[in-house]
Amino acid sequence: MNQVPQDAIELLLQRQSNPFLEQPAPNQEDLDKILTAAMRVPDHGGLAPWHFTVIENQGLDKLSDVLVSAAVAKNAEETKVAKAKKMPYRAPMIIVVSTKFIEHKVPEQEQLIAAGCAAHAMQMAAFALGYGAMWRTGEFSYNAQVKQGLNIKLIDQIVGFLYLGTESKTLPAKPVKPYQDFVSYLK
Repeated sequence: MNQVPQDAIELLLQRQSNPFLEQPAPNQEDLDKILTAAMRVPDHGGLAPWHFTVIENQGLDKLSDVLVSAAVAKNAEETKVAKAKKMPYRAPMIIVVSTKFIEHKVPEQEQLIAAGCAAHAMQMAAFALGYGAMWRTGEFSYNAQVKQGLNIKLIDQIVGFLYLGTESKTLPAKPVKPYQDFVSYLK
């Protein structure tokens, strides 16, 4: 497991994604904490406009089949189909974060952002618990056949695939991007 900062600010300042993940995945107690963290995010209207599909064990095989079928349906080259088949096995657990849009005065864009905040909170919670995590998107996030295979309504969006597990390789710390070029002040 990674070295977990004890201070919340240090955790946010040190966190980085790590694609090198192996068993163990979060146990049920830790998964409960990760999912509970998602439920605490800012959510205009208190709509909870998201859904989490937890995939592990044989579920990874099913996700592999869904991705392969989607790639084949798009006439993907053999190398892309082979890559799609392997994608779910990058980690022992994946949480697919999707929207669950609700007809409401709160615009869908804000509901999408709230679902993104939920994904972020889960990633931070996993890191705080000592796990590695990688939030991935890619073309399968926007594929109708993948949505169907995951029982996600076509009107909803896949916010991302949150890969979770124990870091199998420690990565060097990424340099911190200075924020100054991204900030302006109105006084």
